[in-house]
Amino acid sequence: MNRRHFLGAGAGTLLASSLPRPALSSGAADKTLRFVPQANLANFDPIWGTQMVVRNAAVLVWDLLYGVDATLKPQRQMVEAEEVSADGLTWTFRLRPGLKFHDGEPVLSRDVVASLERWSARDPMGQMIRAVQVELSAVDDRTFRWVLRRPFPKLLLALGKTTSPCAFIMPERIARTDPFKQINEYVGSGPMTFARTEWIPGARAVFERFAHYQPRPEPASWLAGGKRVLVERVEWQVMPDPATAAAALQAGEIDWWENPIPDLVPLLKGNPAVKVGIADPLGNIGSFRMNHLQPPFDNVKVRRAVLAALNQQDYMRAIVGDDDDLWKPLPGFFTPDTPLYTEAGGGILKGHDLDAARKLLSEAGYKGEPVVCLLAQDQPITKAFGEVTVDLLQKIGLKVDVVATDWGTVGTRRTSKAPPASGGWSMFHTWHGGADCVNPAAYPSIRANGDKAWFGWPNLPGVETSITDWFDAATPEDERKAMAALNTAAMDGVVYAPTGFFLSYQAWRASVSGIRRGPIPVVWGVSKS
Repeated sequence: MNRRHFLGAGAGTLLASSLPRPALSSGAADKTLRFVPQANLANFDPIWGTQMVVRNAAVLVWDLLYGVDATLKPQRQMVEAEEVSADGLTWTFRLRPGLKFHDGEPVLSRDVVASLERWSARDPMGQMIRAVQVELSAVDDRTFRWVLRRPFPKLLLALGKTTSPCAFIMPERIARTDPFKQINEYVGSGPMTFARTEWIPGARAVFERFAHYQPRPEPASWLAGGKRVLVERVEWQVMPDPATAAAALQAGEIDWWENPIPDLVPLLKGNPAVKVGIADPLGNIGSFRMNHLQPPFDNVKVRRAVLAALNQQDYMRAIVGDDDDLWKPLPGFFTPDTPLYTEAGGGILKGHDLDAARKLLSEAGYKGEPVVCLLAQDQPITKAFGEVTVDLLQKIGLKVDVVATDWGTVGTRRTSKAPPASGGWSMFHTWHGGADCVNPAAYPSIRANGDKAWFGWPNLPGVETSITDWFDAATPEDERKAMAALNTAAMDGVVYAPTGFFLSYQAWRASVSGIRRGPIPVVWGVSKS
């Protein structure tokens, strides 16, 4: 029996009675949305790390000053009005009246200032703003001011982007936590509160509607507009086994599954009580992330050997099966079919040349150092990618040491700069939302500024120069030139190895309405009948 038949049979025969079932009355059930997230919520500090699952939970609890809408434009969220001086150096913001934290305290400018200081210490765009910052200060309870040494035209995008870490606003006492240490209090001003006493990492996380939240009057659009929560409670139920999740959805034990694997989609589509659709039209970019600080991937020729050998079709087939509508080859780092997409310098990804890869390893003087692969087994995407990678690396002559673990552990261990033998790592797999990869502005994993870069810490001045050129570009043509140079430099230095572009499904009960397509599974506007 092959994998697809096994999963289908398992999902079709697993009894609903074998699953944990909350004791809910019919009325309570209508007001409780049961959601299966992509991964376990192992930690809950949206500034400390960059895991999508943490960000997805955080948008329920913490609000943003601005929110990016479906056109990728930042719109006012907590802000009532802003003013920028004629020289572009002074930004003055005024908060909406009546904003409250979940503990009943008002949201004040000093909370915003402390939150932005913590966020900007970790976020790549925030770090760029800090580099030109003169002052960030509270003027009064509802007004704060940002003074810069030189203009930063994309400031509002930085404050509203969907890429983690987002500029979430916390109470000052929490925001004063060292940005390199995790917070231990989860109070925000967003549309839902976090039921910390019900949090069981590895099993469940619970969110409850915040009665005092004041939605904006505009229609909701991604992270912008009126976030009107129509249910009283959202229960995240962790189900790493796809067959279990599929059976639970069909039996009505859960309402919404964030990322069903394509193997099970035909089964789900055949059930009239279930609906299936594309989760995000901007899709995802698969990532083979290497550690530039430690052997063997500190040598660019070893990193290029991976690019030379890598066959994106193998990776994509591993997660989407035979559905060619769900993936595209990607000889670059940016989202296909968007205005700035480029394949400049991406020829090496079109060869799939194992002999060329072995030659590069020989030229690099590879000494047999083990490649410590962190492979999350509770994520269908990373698990499938990892199986392809182990085979690929062994074929070109690299010694492979697999650390099969869970996504929460990968998220923690990848922060280590220690040698692999001392608790560090050589590579891990992840993926990036296409909404974050349309340009360099909100794309931390394309940065190559050494210690300030994303995990793997590439130090490639050519990449950084091209990013600066894009930020400074005066015309669309200048932007396109900078993007071509950036793609080429990122490929030459191998910031990371793209494993392809792919779309993902989501599935939900037919009794649930209001589910939207987008980069984040938001609950506002979602209801049950």
